Amino acid sequence: MTLDLPTPRGMLTPNRPLDSLTWLRVGGPADWLFQPADPQDLAEFLAALDPAVPVFPMGVGSNLIVRDGGIRGVVVRLGRGFNGIEIAGETVTAGAAALDAHVARRAADAGLDLTFLRTIPGSIGGAVRMNAGCYGSYVADHLSLARAVTRDGRQITLTPQDLNFAYRHADLPPGAIITEAVFRAATGDPDALHDRMARQLARRDDTQPTKDRSAGSTFRNPAGFSSTGRDDDSHDLKAWTLIDRAGLRGHSWGGAQMSEKHPNFLLNTGGATAAELEALGELVRRRVMEDSGHDLQWEVIRIGDPLPDGDDPR
Repeated sequence: MTLDLPTPRGMLTPNRPLDSLTWLRVGGPADWLFQPADPQDLAEFLAALDPAVPVFPMGVGSNLIVRDGGIRGVVVRLGRGFNGIEIAGETVTAGAAALDAHVARRAADAGLDLTFLRTIPGSIGGAVRMNAGCYGSYVADHLSLARAVTRDGRQITLTPQDLNFAYRHADLPPGAIITEAVFRAATGDPDALHDRMARQLARRDDTQPTKDRSAGSTFRNPAGFSSTGRDDDSHDLKAWTLIDRAGLRGHSWGGAQMSEKHPNFLLNTGGATAAELEALGELVRRRVMEDSGHDLQWEVIRIGDPLPDGDDPR
């Protein structure tokens, strides 16, 4: 795509392959990859960019399949200038590019409990957008406000009421990019908080294929969630059990495989294409529907264009 783009202070790279920027290590190139210097640089760039040009914000690629044909338009990836962590009293302010695990550790050092973030892969921007949660706590339980830049370049502040959190979802203005989040946290003993996180990590490593190339949970749990987006403990129906019952634990398609250890994890066993990963995911959805009548919904974000000769995931 030939575009007349604004000239930012940050880095603007044409035809940038994205496979190295995703945890699954797949994906074609973005027409342009923009790494803004700071929120003002991002705001000025978006204000000057043709409104018809698609913009996709990308974090660390932990929950993402970029299709093999790549992404048309501009991919925005936040890095330096967006990864600061500041602590004042019982408030933790984190840039959108700060890793969830780093925020949890820094908060614990200061005696603040954001331990639920420790085992969540990815960065704070994605955690807010997806209302990420673990072990019974969610972003919605702790967020005071978020700052974002709109598609037309306005810098705005969003309250939890504005975001209207639901299960794995927050209502953002179309095209808005989160730049910072402010959390409130309960106090605790730093050593006890670090011990809790160590136990959480051990539990995760025992039950999930953390040493394999994955994008975390592939499908949302199909039932048992309240209107606030929280797990309803009265229900125990999980996506992995439906996949297992359908006989798809360890099932493969090319270089893609559903994990033997946890069948709701989609793996790149080496050399998989995005088309193979998505095709296996769609096969799982069909088989689960046939077996149990449940319509599994993707939790992994899929974006971009397929190659003309790729596997058809539909």
